Amino acid sequence: MFITVVSGAVKGIMPYLMQVEVDTSDGLPMFNMVGFVSGEVREAAERVRVALKNAGYALPPMRITVNLSPADIRKAGIAVDLPVAVGILTAVGEIKPESLKNTLVIGELGLDGEVKAVSGVLPMVSHAYKCGFDTCILPVDNAAEGAVVQGMKIIGVENLAEAVAYLKTDRDERDFLIAPTVVDVDKLFRDANPVEEYLKGIDFAEINGQSAVKRAVEIAAAGYHHILIIGPPGSGKSMVAKRIPSIMPPLSREEALEVSSIYSVAGMLKKGETLITRRPFMSPHHSITEAALAGGGTIPHPGVISLSHRGVMFLDEMAEFKRNTLNLLRQPLEDRVVHIARSGGSFSFPADLLLVGAMNPCPCGYYPDLNKCKCSEGEISKYLGRISGPILDRIDICVEAAKIDVSELSHGTGCNESSSEIRKRVIKAVRIQQMRFKNDVIRFNSEMSPAQIQRYCRLGMQEQRLMERIFTTMDLSARAYHKVLRIARTIADLDGSETIQSAHLSEAACYRMMDSKYFGTSTRFRSQHIEQGHIGMADNKIVLTNDYKIDQESGKRGA
Repeated sequence: MFITVVSGAVKGIMPYLMQVEVDTSDGLPMFNMVGFVSGEVREAAERVRVALKNAGYALPPMRITVNLSPADIRKAGIAVDLPVAVGILTAVGEIKPESLKNTLVIGELGLDGEVKAVSGVLPMVSHAYKCGFDTCILPVDNAAEGAVVQGMKIIGVENLAEAVAYLKTDRDERDFLIAPTVVDVDKLFRDANPVEEYLKGIDFAEINGQSAVKRAVEIAAAGYHHILIIGPPGSGKSMVAKRIPSIMPPLSREEALEVSSIYSVAGMLKKGETLITRRPFMSPHHSITEAALAGGGTIPHPGVISLSHRGVMFLDEMAEFKRNTLNLLRQPLEDRVVHIARSGGSFSFPADLLLVGAMNPCPCGYYPDLNKCKCSEGEISKYLGRISGPILDRIDICVEAAKIDVSELSHGTGCNESSSEIRKRVIKAVRIQQMRFKNDVIRFNSEMSPAQIQRYCRLGMQEQRLMERIFTTMDLSARAYHKVLRIARTIADLDGSETIQSAHLSEAACYRMMDSKYFGTSTRFRSQHIEQGHIGMADNKIVLTNDYKIDQESGKRGA
């Protein structure tokens, strides 16, 4: 007898429906699985045979052929065990074929008939619902995850016998046998406190000093601008970076489903976790491989870049990462998606993340303090050269975390702004952007195209003259020019200003100055201006030092 059971699978992170076709016939007893299957899928034949026996279902000697369709996609994973077992029992008459109508079956079988959890349930159930299915039989450990898809009846089963009993029961009486799993998504979002869930006692109020760095990360969080923090050891770079999720806006429902689907496919949803409501924070070690960062495997799985989607990827000691590993970020930071080509096909993973980097300015960490730094010019240039120009060009904000003075450490934290206070300003700026871009496909100022910059970043005559002077004086490229305007637009949003003012442009230009200090094309240029004290930032003004600045009236650089 021939029967078809519908199951689900994922290719990369894209779900698709898989037809499990089972045929039983007389002949030499044999169990064949075909359909471009991997080793673990082929092993399902023996698992299913033993699980059926231990669950009390004795199969007569017969030839069993299982085909997994579509046959042009390589099948991997262990989610087909339960649908194969259900298909065999239906083919031998144990279950009525009509009981499988509009029903998705997913699960791994243990040798004792236990139905075990699998990965990728959320995107598979969501896709099945869009295709018209109304019932899904899942492992009980995955039931809450699948129940996030509103409108789909989720039946969690602990073993094969429960699944068979449910399918053998009349549809009108099934809910009395096994109650569908229900998750109130609205309540989940109301009760969720992603800040407290992430922080666990970590707050910006604990950081003394570094007001310029705190201001820079506030702007980065509000406009989703990539940021690089440079400073000596112990200046608080990592402390600031690890607190950035505490000031970011909460995930929307659509964003939470995106993030949860990625973590579901990667098998990283915690037991009992139905939906991720906090923004991801990933901090890979500098020894990470290229495949682990971008996603790898014969059939690639999401890497750290995609696991940071809609959240933060923090690269501590950024200059210690391999140059080739860092260069992998060039395309994802630009396109906000990772494209991977393998012999088994091409895969795309989302990569809409906020990059936060932290690094020392030299191998010893104390450059340009010549009293402490013992590195040669060549060593410094080689060390800074590990961050390639194209990567730097994709980082909007570069800020210096200077050594903290003892007077700033001695006072308490009571006068410092808390994460909740900063977060209120960030959320207000984000809402302004949501209204601005409601008819566009983008969400944040950092995503604006040149045409959108022209539309949303119009300058007055005074501001236009200042921008022209900044462009000429700082010798900006066209891309850097647009970055300054994007940052200025975010600063204006934080101030609640509909137009970009001169002060916003001046502050935005400050965040491009560190490129000249540390990553100038000439080491002579860097040394000259550092020794003379020409390059620096004060009070978020376009000031190089107290006596070296861009004069907003004359547009001349002078000391």
